[in-house]
Amino acid sequence: QVQLVESGGGLVQAGGSLRLSCAASGGDFSRYAMGWFRQAPGKEREFVAAIRLSYGSTDYVDSVKGRFTISRDNAKSTAYLQMNSLRPEDTAVYYCAAVRAGPFLRNTVRAYEHWGRGTQVTVSS
Repeated sequence: QVQLVESGGGLVQAGGSLRLSCAASGGDFSRYAMGWFRQAPGKEREFVAAIRLSYGSTDYVDSVKGRFTISRDNAKSTAYLQMNSLRPEDTAVYYCAAVRAGPFLRNTVRAYEHWGRGTQVTVSS
């Protein structure tokens, strides 16, 4: 069982940047694949990015490719989402998620076992 706490959200102008952090505790962080999801008002929670292990592969939803970067620091038990060139449509609550590493990883809400409470990101035009 791992607990996750997001931070770093806020209000930013279009074209600006934010760096979200996800601090993990209560588990062996290095054995978890990490993901970021987001949910806008009235919409389904959607996949944003994932990273498997320290030297694992990364994956992104098409709308953030080239703008967002997911990373992890196992020494700090923390995952990050660097968000550049932000757009108003990026406005959402962003959630950190974790799942024990295995042979398969699906970029879906159901694939993940543990979730943070979210952090609000608002991008103004």
